[in-house]
Amino acid sequence: MIKKSFQFQLVFVCILFGPYLSAQETGLDLMPVPKQVEIGEGQFVLNKDFSISLTGNYHQRLAHEATRFLRRLDQKTALFFTQHKVSGELPGAELVISVERPGEVRLHEDESYQLRIDAESIELKAQTDIGAIRGLETLLQLVGVSNGQNIFPVLTIHDSPRFHWRGLMLDVARHFMPMDVLYRTLDAMAAVKLNVLHLHLVDDQGFRFPTKAFPELLELSTDGQYYTREDLDEIIAYAHQRGIRVIPEIDVPGHATAILVAFPELGSKDTTYTLERFSGIFDPTLDPTNDAVYDFLDELFSEVAEVFPDPYFHIGGDENLGRHWNENEEIQAFMKANNLATNHDLQTYFNIRIQKILNKYGKHTMGWDEIMTPEMPKSAIIHSWRGNWEGMVAKQTLYDAARAGYETVLSNGYYLDLMMPASQHYLVDPAPAEMDLTEAERSRILGGEMCMWSELVIPETIDSRLWPRAAAVAERLWSPEEIRDVQDMYRRLSIISLQLEQLGLKHISSRNAILRKLAKSREIEPLKVLVEVVEPMKGYTRNTNGTLYTTFSPFMLWADAATADATVARVFNEDVGRYLSGKLEASQLRTQLDLWSNNHKKVLPIIKRSPALSEIESLSENLSRAAAIGLEAIGLIESGGKPSSGWVSRSQQVLEEARENGGRTELQMISGIAMLVDELKGL
Repeated sequence: MIKKSFQFQLVFVCILFGPYLSAQETGLDLMPVPKQVEIGEGQFVLNKDFSISLTGNYHQRLAHEATRFLRRLDQKTALFFTQHKVSGELPGAELVISVERPGEVRLHEDESYQLRIDAESIELKAQTDIGAIRGLETLLQLVGVSNGQNIFPVLTIHDSPRFHWRGLMLDVARHFMPMDVLYRTLDAMAAVKLNVLHLHLVDDQGFRFPTKAFPELLELSTDGQYYTREDLDEIIAYAHQRGIRVIPEIDVPGHATAILVAFPELGSKDTTYTLERFSGIFDPTLDPTNDAVYDFLDELFSEVAEVFPDPYFHIGGDENLGRHWNENEEIQAFMKANNLATNHDLQTYFNIRIQKILNKYGKHTMGWDEIMTPEMPKSAIIHSWRGNWEGMVAKQTLYDAARAGYETVLSNGYYLDLMMPASQHYLVDPAPAEMDLTEAERSRILGGEMCMWSELVIPETIDSRLWPRAAAVAERLWSPEEIRDVQDMYRRLSIISLQLEQLGLKHISSRNAILRKLAKSREIEPLKVLVEVVEPMKGYTRNTNGTLYTTFSPFMLWADAATADATVARVFNEDVGRYLSGKLEASQLRTQLDLWSNNHKKVLPIIKRSPALSEIESLSENLSRAAAIGLEAIGLIESGGKPSSGWVSRSQQVLEEARENGGRTELQMISGIAMLVDELKGL
């Protein structure tokens, strides 16, 4: 392979040994960014005779995934490849995939690969076929166009993940997610090298596991929505085909309403239980002093263990306030007799008993960080979730667990349902170099897991709540720590977003479908102008105390069309900074502000024919009012004029009012316009 001159050799040295360069500086659009990249000169030109050969000792999944890669590549290039199926060795093939051994879909499996592209051939080497599958995803992202031809750049990549646990938790209990959602989610996960799907199967709002031993649960606690054994077998096989583990969660002893609807005698309070329709933390809790509870869980867990082959079993264990325990005289007497001073001690007693049940079925316990007590065996994995939602940086339970000798996984900072922008999640690192940890403690931090709780999420909207932000977190968990360029992350995220759509994801198309429904028309351009500059209310403020919506509320509303990253607003705010520093002409800002200023009069007729949109009338008006202020400010800045008396304070008041939510969404370009107004202070 011919190398470029000294500059490319310098890039090679920097990428291999640091300091790390941004993906933009390499000229590549990869996500996640590989560990090591050596850029060469020239390109491999694709044609219809492009073919793939498999060599070595590999699992049959590789032939399937290589064939799927070939079909996806054909879709991207429209070359009509003559090879239709990849099945083994093929003399003269341009892409040769060599594997040392079959991979196992397990924690700590080798996922490394080496990819070499020169002008004549491509070589992908890996210890396991799972590593080769990861390399194929990188190769697919590398395809480009040069001089009217589909090409791969000449380069060499040595890649391996930073963390072994790179997961996504889907809450399928509060809102059931049908099979098509799980299939396309797994495809997207594989595309960005995620390797754990965690299914939250039971909560106060529903029970989704197909138990044979307890048909009452399926009759009374599912609303008719649950997975069959065949469904779960297919999902696990589909995931394993892509090198992805599937972890079940049965959340106990709290979040137990769905169980107690069918078996109230297992509860801590003598009452009638009904499925919960609201969101929040509720009191129904299993009775840890009742031996029948452990008999029930033993039989249920044996079924779950039979379906899910992964050795890890998530028991939940979170958010038990213990109110029903406090009210139960028999439970209080049990605690006194057994020297259990607090509810936390009682839950520890419960956890240890069910941990022994899981041991019987060859399963390791995993639970939310409330399960971590001195008595919990070190074989358990502590799932760290509690912390500062606003700062997205508090990871104390993660470090406490690692220092105490537990393996641990981070979710704090990766709650995608909070609708924080990708940049906030992207900068949350499970184990930054500056953290005071020993080598052994650091090794116990297995990685991270995004959470998609589904209180406000339904099958029609889940893609837009997960993607493309999940790809940013996937990069954090795969790529070297030094890859932290937020601007370049957003640049590449927009590219990967389109690639994910090619897998059948609906994160882009769902917005327009919601807007058409709300507008009762195909004419939605004014609504698109508005929705592109708003984001849903953050955290749990959209549904404070969980009482605004129920399980069956319509979640195809204005806020559901908005996404967590209002790209148009973000770019505008950045452009204002560039303008004020002399790096951008005023005309570009004026064009955007003119569009916003005139948009409200176009939105009003749509609102009049659609009562469901009445909630955004003030929001739309505020966009136009704020844009008009921005235009005035630019006019004064450009002319060197002085604002009239009180103009700055009046403008600031209007902008402050414009920050109020409308349709449970908030305008995101206010800060940029406020910067323009601030420029005129003191004149």
